[in-house]
Amino acid sequence: MGGHFGAPHLMTGAELLVKCLEREGVRYVFGVPGEETLDVNDALAQSSVQFIAVRHEQAAAFMADVWGRLTGQAGVCLATLGPGATNLATGLADANLDRAPVVAITGQLARNLLHKESHQYVDIVDVFRPFTKWNARIETGAVVAEAVRKAFKRAQEEKPGACHLELPEDVAQGEAEGEPLAPDKPRRPSPDRPSLAHAADVINRAAHPLILAGNGVIRGHASHELTVLAERARIPVVTTFMAKGAIPADHPLSGPTVGLASDDPERLGFARADVVIAVGYDPVEYGPARWNPAGRLQIVHVDFTAAEVDARYQPEVEVVADVREALELLAPLVAVRPDREAPARPPGDPKRLDDAFPLLPQRIIADLESVLGPDDLVISDVGAHKLWVATRLAARRPNTVIISNGFAAMGIGLPGAIAATLARPERRVVTVTGDGALLMNVQELETAVRLGLAFVVLIFRDDGYGVIRWKQQRQFGRTAGVEFGNPDFVALARAFGCEGVKIGAAKGLRAALERALSARVPVLIDCPVDYRENDHLAE
Repeated sequence: MGGHFGAPHLMTGAELLVKCLEREGVRYVFGVPGEETLDVNDALAQSSVQFIAVRHEQAAAFMADVWGRLTGQAGVCLATLGPGATNLATGLADANLDRAPVVAITGQLARNLLHKESHQYVDIVDVFRPFTKWNARIETGAVVAEAVRKAFKRAQEEKPGACHLELPEDVAQGEAEGEPLAPDKPRRPSPDRPSLAHAADVINRAAHPLILAGNGVIRGHASHELTVLAERARIPVVTTFMAKGAIPADHPLSGPTVGLASDDPERLGFARADVVIAVGYDPVEYGPARWNPAGRLQIVHVDFTAAEVDARYQPEVEVVADVREALELLAPLVAVRPDREAPARPPGDPKRLDDAFPLLPQRIIADLESVLGPDDLVISDVGAHKLWVATRLAARRPNTVIISNGFAAMGIGLPGAIAATLARPERRVVTVTGDGALLMNVQELETAVRLGLAFVVLIFRDDGYGVIRWKQQRQFGRTAGVEFGNPDFVALARAFGCEGVKIGAAKGLRAALERALSARVPVLIDCPVDYRENDHLAE
């Protein structure tokens, strides 16, 4: 095994590819079987890797995406050529911009058909190029092992993302030489001393420093080190949507969560700050022009990779290294500042207790928060509910609230809940979704029931595309094309073999959530929401 060269053991390309997946530690492959992947599916059936047949390839890519976010190991999805492959596109783009490690495998026609017009043929390698880190056709059985290892290596190294391998049918069926290559842990650089010293000097001279924590803190398992640095110098911390829980929400130095286009830099603390320490920060989460519009702030950049070029993000110093190690080595160089006041905590929102019906989003979030333990997982779909989850749901541990924000793709919630339940079976899982987002991949309820999984689907129902309706009203004073009808969600849940509950009064939600969290099947909770409260999101 590994890098030893000996007498070649001949097997088919598909068999060797699956052996490589086993060597990478892959537990699940999410996908839809097809004619051009027959050999791969047969090899998977003879392996330790479980193939999970889903009902749409987009859902398979979303499942691989959330698996990667939660585990740090590449999630794997499989689709056939043509429409099967193109259906993966949204989920792969989401993984790439949300920095989740994913490896996609697609079938293709035999190589002797690729030079001419052929049934179902499009050049998928060309199609996927803009939203993958690396992507290639496996042209011969001799390179299968190298190609698979490279796909996983590139997907999992910083910044993580999506990689893609295309396996033509004749290569899958033909002989392949070699053995799987040994996986390696990506080496992350240590910080250099001059940059650490410079960073500490900038922080020590700051009157009002502010930490902006991004997704890289979560990926780098650096929450403890971040909190230690903040406590040492009494520096407040704001987190992006994708870094929720990087510092516990109830910590005295924990500030707001940032990511709303309408956010006010003054309310968030940026207007008062003179130095921003951007740790694991990614511009796709919340662009620098939003929080540094005048470009006046001094910036200390701490991340796995060098800073993006941006006129509003020109660091005074860049500490390019493993985020956890960088923070660990930076903290002792930063002066202890017990005299610095912690930011004032905002008063409690009385609307969290409001009994109005339809329910105020603040009340829904409060009731959800009250029934969740610190390690329970919330997977948010995309819509108005995402903004409420991101800004108002308290996360006490890192990587417990999964939000698609780099690409912000609707439809991720239900597939994400399936992946989360498989990845973390010891934890309870709730997906928070809108009625618009849920119906984009509602068919995956069948997948969940078939797999014997249980989780809660909390639906913010407003019978329309809530964010767009809100923005149309603000911009034009009228709406267009945002209203739709809905099925009876309780009946729909039962048709899939799930349970369903319709909330008829605000006081019924908490009890419904508690019952749903102990159920043995997925439970859909139809919760009417009053989105007129969206105007208060940025408060």
